[in-house]
Amino acid sequence: MGAVKSKRMPRAVREQQMLDAAVRTFGQRGYMAASMDEIAELAGVSKPLVYLYLNSKEDLFTACIRREAAALTAAIRVGVRTDQPADRQLWDGLLAFFTHTAQNPDGWSVLHLQARIHGEAFAGEVAAMREEIVAFVTQLIVVAAREAHRDPDLAEREVAGLAEALVGAAESLAAWANATPGVTARQAAATLMNFAWAGLGNLMEGRPWAPPAA
Repeated sequence: MGAVKSKRMPRAVREQQMLDAAVRTFGQRGYMAASMDEIAELAGVSKPLVYLYLNSKEDLFTACIRREAAALTAAIRVGVRTDQPADRQLWDGLLAFFTHTAQNPDGWSVLHLQARIHGEAFAGEVAAMREEIVAFVTQLIVVAAREAHRDPDLAEREVAGLAEALVGAAESLAAWANATPGVTARQAAATLMNFAWAGLGNLMEGRPWAPPAA
């Protein structure tokens, strides 16, 4: 009796199955420990087919990074309505971020943990994603600050660092939330919103904190 052949399906669908399996394996086992045999078995295909579609383990991992990065940035952009007040825009963006990372923990592990420690090329892919998110957050704060106190120069001086700090805090908090039982995406978003908005709100009202005189 011959081997049972898998049902034929479009290449794009089959490739997404492989990427699903790879993200799960890389995210849970790590890049070095993950094997192409394991990924192929989880995807329900032969290892030669994985190589045929995605060339190598390195190319497969890069494809996973790019797919997960695109999904995360799209989720944030879709979650924010730019016709809302500044605090609502920031809240919606944070909630979209934490919801996505909570619903896709393996994908977040690939982006936040695995890609950053296994080679410059992988880290560069994640850095490009992060730059896009920081630029998006920067623009949100720029618009809100200018609308709040009509100082066209304040945003340029201040918000780049604020956006970097906010994104960095969100990344760390997402990793903590995913590893801490019982912490929801909404709770994580509220934690960071409460931490960040007091400072941002004061800045937008023209009341920035200043260090004491030397």
